[in-house]
Amino acid sequence: MSPLSPTSWSRYSHAYAILAITTAACSRTQAFTTPNNILRHQHRQQQFQVKSSVLPIPTLTREDLGRIQPELNEDDLYLQNNNSNKKNNLSNNNVGKDGKKKIYNKVPKIGEIRRMLPKNSFNIDTKLSLFYFGLDFLAVATSMTFLHSVVTSKFYLALPIFAQALTVAPLQLLTGFAMWCMWCIGHDAGHSTVSSSKRINRIVGEFAHSMICLTPFVPWAKSHRQHHLHHNHITKDYSHQWFIREESDDLHPVIKASYWTRNIQLPILYMVYLLAGVPDGGHVIFYGRMWEKSKMKEKLNAYFSVLVSVATSAVLWAKLGFANFTVVCMVPWLVMSFWLFMVTYLQHHSDDGKIYTDDTFTFEKAAFETVDRNYGKWINRMSHHMMDGHVVHHLLFEKVPHYRLEDATVALVKGMKERDQLDLYKSVETKHFTQEIVKQFNNNWFFINEKQVVRK
Repeated sequence: MSPLSPTSWSRYSHAYAILAITTAACSRTQAFTTPNNILRHQHRQQQFQVKSSVLPIPTLTREDLGRIQPELNEDDLYLQNNNSNKKNNLSNNNVGKDGKKKIYNKVPKIGEIRRMLPKNSFNIDTKLSLFYFGLDFLAVATSMTFLHSVVTSKFYLALPIFAQALTVAPLQLLTGFAMWCMWCIGHDAGHSTVSSSKRINRIVGEFAHSMICLTPFVPWAKSHRQHHLHHNHITKDYSHQWFIREESDDLHPVIKASYWTRNIQLPILYMVYLLAGVPDGGHVIFYGRMWEKSKMKEKLNAYFSVLVSVATSAVLWAKLGFANFTVVCMVPWLVMSFWLFMVTYLQHHSDDGKIYTDDTFTFEKAAFETVDRNYGKWINRMSHHMMDGHVVHHLLFEKVPHYRLEDATVALVKGMKERDQLDLYKSVETKHFTQEIVKQFNNNWFFINEKQVVRK
């Protein structure tokens, strides 16, 4: 049963409508507006026609390809030269299992994937994005205010400590889940899919992450982007550290100690990630690999987000006192952290998942190693399809907003099925998600088997 039931959802429908009206001043944005053009390679005296109904691409030089999607290179674009690319992408046996379909023997490129999706998948609607932001803001404010009113009531104060904990636990779970939903909105802001306006994305990100979720927005966005650029890379993937099980005896003693205490770490791992900087670098005090080449201007910009988080914590602590701050704010924050780690971990760990090296990594291959998981209809929706639309999100992480992921995923599955490549797409029913994360983390931690590493 989801923390927010359909009944409670409809109960606040009028309030949600009011929130939508307040965003009416924001203009609608379109993801792509330029017409299809010719892409000319400077290193070849030959033209290639870009065939796409959903991705109009301007005339670019080889050096300018990053404007389309920064993680791509020229080989990722779906280009045709006298149909040679199409021929190269088909196996020698071009008859599918049903005797009609052609079998593709290569992972589809980003351009091919875009053509599978509806044009509307790339429509970033600022008003709709802000509506969802307002919805989650209302959920956090309402649940946290009610939790505070209970904690400060005479009834609560008269209870023994054990009874107090039992009384507020359901409200803390609810508030923490609402914070998790708000975190997902900040996640979209970090990917620039709340709006085409950088200013709106920054404002929403600072409110959603730095203030409400106590997650410094700019430092998080910086490390998270590297995760998307290098997903499932054995050494370059951020947010995830991969250890080969067969080499466990050679690990540092601190890492070994972390493994042996893994079962008590789940609620605090996100805090360790932000404060201790494991494995990416600090998100509050800047050090580690994510800051090695950063200039002072970038760090100062990121420190603003840190200031917002620290100031918010300080004000709440001063107003509520340590005990109430812990009960009303920090315990729900740990619930949010549990949701965040659980969802992230299960999206990137599967029994048949593969990890790549410098010699074998490609953006698309690694993206298809991520996993869509179904937590249940309402959990998926209230979590803004963070779980069941994750493959599309990793393929087009700066192009598809959360409210387009569901339809885009349906289209991706259909397209992969037509190519007779549905086996590349991973989807797992995970309605017993708490049991699943405990089992998976206990059995595997951050270990992978050597046979899962694609080295050649």
